[in-house]
Amino acid sequence: MTHAAPQQHTSSPSRRTVLAASGALAATAGLPLGAATTAHAADGTAAAAAAPPVTFKDRQILIDGKPTVVMAGEIHYFRLRKQDWQSRLDRAKEAGLDTIATYIPWVWHETADGSLDVTGRTRPERDLGAFLDLCVENGFDVIARPGPFTMAELEGEGVPARVREEHPEIVATGWDGRKATTETVDYLAPAFLDEARRWYDAVIPVIARRLRSGGRPGVIACQLDNEIGMLAWVSNGPDLTDGLLGSFNAWLEQKYGERLGDRYPFAGRNAEDRNPAIREPEDGYAAALMHDLGTFMRGRFARYTAELKGYAEKNGLTGIPYLINIHGTGGGTAENYPIGVSQLMETFSGKPDVIPGSDFYLGSLDVHNVTDLYLINAFTTAVSGSEQPLSVLEFDAGHADYGNDNSDQTDAESTWLKTALCLAQGVRMFNYYLFSGGFNPKFDKPVGNGNDRIGSTGELHGFAAPVDPQGRRGVSFGPTKESAHLVRSLAPVLATMKPEHDPVSLAFVPDHYLTEYHPPERKSADAVLADVQGTRGFGPRAALSRSLLFNGVRYDSVDIQARDLDPARTPVLALATGAYLGRASQDRLVAYLEAGGKLLLSGMVPAKDMDGSTYTALADALGLTFERTMTDADRFRLSVTAHGWAEGIAEIRMGQAHLYAARRGTTVLREYTTGKGCGFDITVGKGRAVVVTCMYRGDLEFWGKALAALGGGPAITHSATRPAVLLHTSRGENGRVMHAFNLTSGYEESLTVTEKGKALFGGERLTLPGRSAAVLPLGLDAGGMHIAYATAGITGTGKGQVTFRTLGEEAVVAVDGPARCEGARVTTEGGRTVLRVRRAEFTVRRG
Repeated sequence: MTHAAPQQHTSSPSRRTVLAASGALAATAGLPLGAATTAHAADGTAAAAAAPPVTFKDRQILIDGKPTVVMAGEIHYFRLRKQDWQSRLDRAKEAGLDTIATYIPWVWHETADGSLDVTGRTRPERDLGAFLDLCVENGFDVIARPGPFTMAELEGEGVPARVREEHPEIVATGWDGRKATTETVDYLAPAFLDEARRWYDAVIPVIARRLRSGGRPGVIACQLDNEIGMLAWVSNGPDLTDGLLGSFNAWLEQKYGERLGDRYPFAGRNAEDRNPAIREPEDGYAAALMHDLGTFMRGRFARYTAELKGYAEKNGLTGIPYLINIHGTGGGTAENYPIGVSQLMETFSGKPDVIPGSDFYLGSLDVHNVTDLYLINAFTTAVSGSEQPLSVLEFDAGHADYGNDNSDQTDAESTWLKTALCLAQGVRMFNYYLFSGGFNPKFDKPVGNGNDRIGSTGELHGFAAPVDPQGRRGVSFGPTKESAHLVRSLAPVLATMKPEHDPVSLAFVPDHYLTEYHPPERKSADAVLADVQGTRGFGPRAALSRSLLFNGVRYDSVDIQARDLDPARTPVLALATGAYLGRASQDRLVAYLEAGGKLLLSGMVPAKDMDGSTYTALADALGLTFERTMTDADRFRLSVTAHGWAEGIAEIRMGQAHLYAARRGTTVLREYTTGKGCGFDITVGKGRAVVVTCMYRGDLEFWGKALAALGGGPAITHSATRPAVLLHTSRGENGRVMHAFNLTSGYEESLTVTEKGKALFGGERLTLPGRSAAVLPLGLDAGGMHIAYATAGITGTGKGQVTFRTLGEEAVVAVDGPARCEGARVTTEGGRTVLRVRRAEFTVRRG
């Protein structure tokens, strides 16, 4: 668990490769740097260079040209004795993993005299090559995570203390001269880059010698640093060094030009006057500064990762994707995860050689936080390129008692529930973190930190991992093993499938999350922060995002700041917003509505730009004028009544309502005592908007009616009485599957499913046990058969056969053509074989 110059590439119209293989160093284990591997044609002429071993296209990961789902587990070799490495790899084999991920900490490999040991000359556990070779010999691929930062509860977040001590200019104070409370540094400070280059020059060649090649396992991906920007964010301590401020001032001049003086009173002054005005901002421009600094840092993070990538490529690391991991979850929610997306989007968005990866620590998955995980994947996809697949670089597979004090416990079902939801949304690389615990070794010499160990968790680390520090199978080992084996069995079916979506998109507004550097105790910045935190992304009370999902809407997400909105591509847009929304976004929404778009807005009608200045383009287009905000209070039961198409829904109480006067349209929600409107249905140009300006609860009936009014109802409906989630992935004419989830505890659900009014599964009822997820075929080509449908979860495919797991007492499998299953009751209907089976596990065979 973690806490707190552009390169040229080759591509082809038919497939986006990760990096050209030409010029790469030898990839097979054991070859010296500089050794060449050249293929020759039969006539002796040089053949084309081999294709890169790992590529991605069309949101798929391909290894040696074959679409796959990578199943990794994190093992920290540096926290284990060298003689124990094999035993932990044996556990990984048993669990069904095919890849090992590991941090490679700079702080561990730098010795007391400042030299770097990656060969084991000072300690056998520093022999990085030996560990990577052992992984390869055991048939594992490797995901390398060399930092420079690694976090992982390590001293200095993985960066040696010497670096900060010798280069104090890389360590900045934050707002108002306050000292940083984290080990953050200015990433682009020349001294830090020199040190990072020195580290990469030592460690990357060891990794590059062991790239996957010729079908032999090896390194398949490399992460560029870890949780970039997270430390400064969680501490609200921006790295306001003189160097950073010099770049920031130049950026401000370029962005605003002659208008800079209208935005900042320090415009035109020299650095001696400007820098203090930024470090200790006045209230009048604090909100604008918060927004501008966050925007500037996006580009700075991108430049930093480009530097690291250049160092890696110079040392021979080519032919594999680079990874960017996105931080932001905690406490069982992902409310802050989009801050990480906003920070890092420019480091990966559309890059032909980079894959974004999420970090999530959600604990148990249930009806409370399932939307959090759904939005992690949806928002990450929204800012990715059309080719980039999703990955999870830190998946909390353990039992969550991170403090080893019996204060927390994730249930056994959640590992598979989270895995299954990610599969349904297109995740193609998993890293179960932490898979194996270990021990924090001591530094070579005492460092005076209380115990002289490199980690902050005491002697032991990874208490909650599926494999405990002593190498024993923990309570979460079984669920992890079951999930990994099931994914590997399903990979041939799912690796090429794409998620299906209804014509509804949830808006992602990156600038709503530009709050990581907020000048403290400034009213203008505090006002923006208070406004966006209560509404962004999820909607008030998370009612919008949760009600969409539980109403059966398989929504995707769209970054509304990236491009103009096309009603043909985005028929219905759901937007959660408060009073602040950027000018360009407001203008874009107005144009979208006038062109025929349908908008479902929840929260408030924006009236301000993100810098705090007044801007009411969207409100003017909607014909809504703000009047007052009313709040539920002691002895005043704020209540809202339903009207128009919402007529018949009971009056409800709520915490807050923003009242507006409407110049046109229909009022569908009114505050009880005043009769003033807080919900509206309004025509704008060729489009239509349903605007909900109160903290309406997650009532599926109301939100369902709102969607229906906009023509955004779900194609898939079901008869479940409690929240169920039904998602679909498909590969065109070769079939589709339904990913069915029952997240309730102990409540079995029996339901029927229809698609656009037509019964699915032959009208058979589906049984979904509580806390379960299943992959159900619908017109799927698998095992040499065409499976019309099955009410049992598919668990694997083979030559001429498919295996299933029954969800209720009886499973029904319908196959076009002849099929057989031991002990099944068999009927035929017009060339279709229908098998009814009453066994927990069974196999259907062709013919």
